[in-house]
Amino acid sequence: MSGGNGFVQQAAMLVGAPEPAFRLLLTILAGYPISIFYKFILENKVSNAIKHTYFLSLGLCLYLFNYGYDIYHSLIAVIVTYGICAIFQGKPTMLVKVNFIFNMSYLLIGYYLTESNEYDILWTMPHCVLVLRLIGFGFDVADGRPSESDLSKDQKDNCIKEMPNIVQLMAYSYFPSSFIVGPQFPFNRYKHFINNEFTKYKSYMEAGIKRGSVGVLYLIIRQIGAVYLPDDYFLSSEYSNKSFITQIVQLGLWGKISLYKYISCWLLAEGSLTLLGLSHSPKNGQIGSDTKDDWTACSNVKLVLLETGTRMLHYVQSFNVNTNNWVAAYVYKRLKFLNSRTISYAGALLFLAVWHGFHSGYYMAFALEYTIITFEKQIESFYNTVIKPNKIGRVIENNLFVRGVLIAIMKFYNIVMMGWCLTPFIQLSYNKWMVIYSSSGYWGFYLLGIWTLIHLFYQFLLNPKHKNPLLKDKDQ
Repeated sequence: MSGGNGFVQQAAMLVGAPEPAFRLLLTILAGYPISIFYKFILENKVSNAIKHTYFLSLGLCLYLFNYGYDIYHSLIAVIVTYGICAIFQGKPTMLVKVNFIFNMSYLLIGYYLTESNEYDILWTMPHCVLVLRLIGFGFDVADGRPSESDLSKDQKDNCIKEMPNIVQLMAYSYFPSSFIVGPQFPFNRYKHFINNEFTKYKSYMEAGIKRGSVGVLYLIIRQIGAVYLPDDYFLSSEYSNKSFITQIVQLGLWGKISLYKYISCWLLAEGSLTLLGLSHSPKNGQIGSDTKDDWTACSNVKLVLLETGTRMLHYVQSFNVNTNNWVAAYVYKRLKFLNSRTISYAGALLFLAVWHGFHSGYYMAFALEYTIITFEKQIESFYNTVIKPNKIGRVIENNLFVRGVLIAIMKFYNIVMMGWCLTPFIQLSYNKWMVIYSSSGYWGFYLLGIWTLIHLFYQFLLNPKHKNPLLKDKDQ
């Protein structure tokens, strides 16, 4: 059980980590012996029922190790979801609505009752992972009822035609290597894994160890970075008295260091899933159809794009990948009836903000993400239509030195703007993140505001009716 003055608490004090965070790390690392034992002892020697029991029992033990009797919240969610799917499986629309409302309501009530002004490691953390898993499960059960001609390719791959039993759903929900921090994957992938459909791919050991090792490296960098740039430093007078350039550079580096906290956990979880063989990604998207050893299906971060990207969009594309894929499949694409990609994208971001909780920082961070990505698209359009066709554009495109300087400037922008955008996501409370914005003179808001005015004026000039705004068009 969690709490107490036992070995785990003493070990956490020894390494200088909060006990809940240390327990979380131990839980992620436990995925490795669990994976190795399964691959070499159980995989080809026991029935599927025993496999389900193996993963379920260990998942429950790990949950108890972290959150004790608070496990009842997740048990209620899984059992009620199963009941909803069993009762309404003949009414897909009702199933989706009831299941979505129940799971999101339970999570939000949990946030309301437990949230403080800090980033708390409570039962609500794995529960937010579980909620996506159960909502997705409900969608997949509902998709298994209509004719396949009405479904998209993703829906056809993920739809559940035969309702699993409660033990199978619980084993999927408490899967040891993913229940606490993700990643998300559909029930059908779990079923294919249990049925040994990935066993012909042989490079899982090398790929899993490599990914886990990179996770350890990122964890070390995160811990070292946190010593030099702790969260509280940015609320101090020492930070507010720094020069503007120093402030924005430190904020950007702090943002990257803060991301590494999540990235290290995801890489470690992904490594254990790869050791199981569950993360195989077929070349043509059809499980079991080729023998290409690609182990990215459970990857939650694209490291190369993350580290080399030059735009905020690159962070979005490379960070929390499976959650973003889940939102794209079950929120964004399901909003296509609105006939607007912009509105659907805004709806997806709003869902993500609500899913994270009630802290104002989440809503500000996702609002900034939307605004900054829009800003970048407008800049790109302006460059392609105004600058690129002209002489200066040809110099930029053809001169390697100029292009190198431009890329360096864009990378600098990428780092400092990401730190600005992540500030409310990390500090959460308005009274904290606004202090940091105030210390640096609200520069990000001024940048976005000034560009908005420039863009509006540029659009105004592009309108043929406004070539001469001082004269009124007779035909207007």
